[in-house]
Amino acid sequence: MATYIIIIIITCIISIVAFTNHKHINDLILWPALMKEKGQYYRFITSGLIHANWSHLIFNMITLFFFGAAVEQGYNELFGKGVFLLFYVLALIVSDIPTYFQYRDNYAYRSLGASGAISAVLFASIIFDPWNKIYMFFIPIGIPAFIFGILYLGYCMYMSKRNLDGINHSAHFWGALFGVLFTVALKPELIGYFIHSLLGNS
Repeated sequence: MATYIIIIIITCIISIVAFTNHKHINDLILWPALMKEKGQYYRFITSGLIHANWSHLIFNMITLFFFGAAVEQGYNELFGKGVFLLFYVLALIVSDIPTYFQYRDNYAYRSLGASGAISAVLFASIIFDPWNKIYMFFIPIGIPAFIFGILYLGYCMYMSKRNLDGINHSAHFWGALFGVLFTVALKPELIGYFIHSLLGNS
């Protein structure tokens, strides 16, 4: 079974159990102040296995389902089996590190969800296929992936500075950046491939 499918299954099971178990959420959620106080750094990973509600879970898992297959296949072919799992776990951690440092003295702040890692997968897919069409619920036509990526990063930066909706947009931004940089770091030649594809010369 593909790794991205296993991740979806595990995340769904743990998230659904947590929906009705507040203690379960508190034990796993990203809680920077408690992490600093008690050294519970495992929360960088476990917070990505729980979600706020059904819509949060479904949106993230659908995104992982549609983009995870292509990214995992690309990773398997270029870097070998098992590297995609490493990529996903590191994305969970790295995407939340800025949030940890920003809120490590704020005991009230908590965050959950796999959105940082999902952003990493999505943006890794853009490196592999910048012209892939991404469809949004409220837009009737597909948006080229690289254009969506530019708009998405701008939106995340803007919303992160405003901090009005309670969503950890910082994790989305850093996850997306990690998805690009980690993939390119493993194979720098992908930069040339990306540019070549972008210019329509593939």
